[in-house]
Amino acid sequence: MALQPEKRQHIRTLMRLGEGQDAGPAEHRDVIRRSWQRCLGEYRLDPCHPRPVRVLTQQALRDHQESVDELLHVARAGVDRLYGQVARLGYALLLTDRRGITVAFRGQSEQDRALRRAGLYLGADWDERHAGTCAVGTCLHDGQAITCHQGEHFDATHIDLTCTAAPITDPQGRVMAVLDISALQSPRAQESQTFALSLVNLHARMIEDAYFLHRYRDSLILRFDSAREFVHLNGRGLIAIQEDGSLIAANHEGRALIDAHLRRWPPWSAACLPGATQLFDAELGDLLGIPAAGEDQIRAFRARANDATCFVTLLEPRGRPPKATTTAPRDASVPALDRLAADDPAMHRLLKLARRLRNETVSVLIRGETGTGKEVLARALHDSGPRAQAPFVAVNCAAIPEALIESELFGYLPGAFTGGRPKGMRGLIQQADGGTLFLDEIGDMPLTLQTRLLRVLAEREVMPLGAETPVRVDIRVVTATHRDVTELIRAGDFREDLYYRLNGAELRLPALRERADRHYVIRRVHDELQAERGQSHHLRADAMSALLAHDWPGNIRQLRNALAFAMATAEGDEITLHDLPEACHGAAGPTTLTAPASLGSAPSSASAAPSADGQALLELLRRSAWNISQVARQLGVSRPTVYRRMRRHGLVAPNHRPVS
Repeated sequence: MALQPEKRQHIRTLMRLGEGQDAGPAEHRDVIRRSWQRCLGEYRLDPCHPRPVRVLTQQALRDHQESVDELLHVARAGVDRLYGQVARLGYALLLTDRRGITVAFRGQSEQDRALRRAGLYLGADWDERHAGTCAVGTCLHDGQAITCHQGEHFDATHIDLTCTAAPITDPQGRVMAVLDISALQSPRAQESQTFALSLVNLHARMIEDAYFLHRYRDSLILRFDSAREFVHLNGRGLIAIQEDGSLIAANHEGRALIDAHLRRWPPWSAACLPGATQLFDAELGDLLGIPAAGEDQIRAFRARANDATCFVTLLEPRGRPPKATTTAPRDASVPALDRLAADDPAMHRLLKLARRLRNETVSVLIRGETGTGKEVLARALHDSGPRAQAPFVAVNCAAIPEALIESELFGYLPGAFTGGRPKGMRGLIQQADGGTLFLDEIGDMPLTLQTRLLRVLAEREVMPLGAETPVRVDIRVVTATHRDVTELIRAGDFREDLYYRLNGAELRLPALRERADRHYVIRRVHDELQAERGQSHHLRADAMSALLAHDWPGNIRQLRNALAFAMATAEGDEITLHDLPEACHGAAGPTTLTAPASLGSAPSSASAAPSADGQALLELLRRSAWNISQVARQLGVSRPTVYRRMRRHGLVAPNHRPVS
């Protein structure tokens, strides 16, 4: 089929360029000329033989979509909003991944056939190496927004199109997708697309920022703008920080601020980055404790950044309900257990086992340091099972005097011993009939009583003091200890046969300092205290920072006491660092200038070795070739959770590059 004169002229222009001659009219911009030269010299594309549109198979397309599924979820609203603004003008919309594959598409059904022929469709490949000079491919190569208008396309079959594309970058500044609007017909003048370029750029930045906020929703985020009135609604800059003020990641405006700071104040080494206090010339306490809203109801802190005034607000981590780990439909929701943890791996494993045990009669031994919540777990196990409406009787074996523990547990008849109640007393074991008997600190039970308890467990009957006939009891026994029972057995202080009776299943509670969901635990304890006291106190960020950093030797019990102290002594309705017990104040340390792993290069061999959990995560990442989605599926968590754990253990992918 004969080519149209316009297309023949376009091909001759490209051939002259390939021969080193003049490329034609001056309106061909440098960015377009450079792309044409790549197509001819580097990619060896023949302008006389245009390539057919390349469209991926459904399976290949699904693979590409799955690799950006998190972005697709976040970008959907922005894609729909942009298309709603340009559809009536005849534009179709493409969202491609970083390889130029169209993973999302919007277009009018009446143009379906023409759009398919032009390659404006789902699964189409717009990489410059295949499609030649085009908005998507050239945008991917240069990392900048561009309009490729009609005859600026390399392929002659595309010269009726006008296409405008803008890159969408990840928090490290790497292009991860391209947003494009294209029309089959448009005015001849390239300037007619000026508004399209602004519109696509705007929505690409909106999608970037939405992705940033989603990605770092569990981190502290500083949002800043030159205008106080806009900082909450559309603050241009976003910087995710750690509790000590060191940087985690930044959006486009945030990276620009960091670059400007480094130009003014060169770091001591290439690995050093400024902290939030250096960027904004402010104290960490001021940034983490941004004051309450002023008269205009805007919570913002006036700061200086590179000798310019800006306004900063603080976005605190969003509280999220715990995710239930399920193995069967009956375990889909177990509220009493579900609310004990968020996304801590050890707690997930523990609660998964607890859900399986809740309907069983097997005895359970709970191990954990003092204050980790052993009784809370035991009560949740009781409340989640078929005995929930029956008694839950808790006995602290270390708190009852040895002389009284036998009568307290087994009860006694009238006149059984001097000083007893005239009518006798039902023991705690009998009081738990039909329900759960919780024996806390079982390791402190005297040996003489261990023998009698063993008989109760074996025979399911109890003999009160002074009685001649045993009483049948139906109980489930849950025990707890902070001691190493196997050591007690070796020392002769605990009966081995009783241990195996009690340890039908073992649940080990991690210490609070070991838990990855400390933020959730703090929020939960704080909410419980507010409900108990009928008070409402906001935990300011500086207080939360100190609480998260403290090592909590007394675990959740100590945390609860610290929060109760703060609520009792706080002057207003806000708990600050200074309201916490003095022991917690040392947690808020100074900001360091060392680049965090998530922004800098991989740790050197001299870096501290990762913990056991970090080593296990590193092995998973290596086996999956650093495929974060695959590791997240194996662990049963979200990808942001995997990234957060990588940051905590200083794990960086081999191909990771710092903010630039």
